[in-house]
Amino acid sequence: MTLNETIAHVEAAHLMVRDDKEWDGLSKGLLDAYNIQDEDLIEQLRPPFLQSWRTVTTYVLRDTFDAAGITVADPSHPWGIATLTANGASSEPLLWREAGDGNRSIEGPAGFELLTFSEAMTHYADCLKSLLPEQP
Repeated sequence: MTLNETIAHVEAAHLMVRDDKEWDGLSKGLLDAYNIQDEDLIEQLRPPFLQSWRTVTTYVLRDTFDAAGITVADPSHPWGIATLTANGASSEPLLWREAGDGNRSIEGPAGFELLTFSEAMTHYADCLKSLLPEQP
């Protein structure tokens, strides 16, 4: 399976579970809970948020990653989706970045931001590019 095919399957699998607005809504709701420091709401929202991303990668994309020669393991970062390994290299797509990273800055006590669906897919694709050689 080529790099571009793998990236397309990753996005399609996530969109099969939820549309991009639903994924973005989950991110916003959880980040809002962090910004207002509502520990009960964080505890209610964080586990299913992470589990949704991780389940798609681990189970829905199993055949796709097998075909691409990618091994999937548990993430090492608390906001990681999975540890992906291929061709002797590993990469971990994250759902998080520090505030002020990238194109914008985030105000609020959380000190970090959760990626939008589009941003998460871009980061995921970058991780896959570091693992799979591009084919003409």
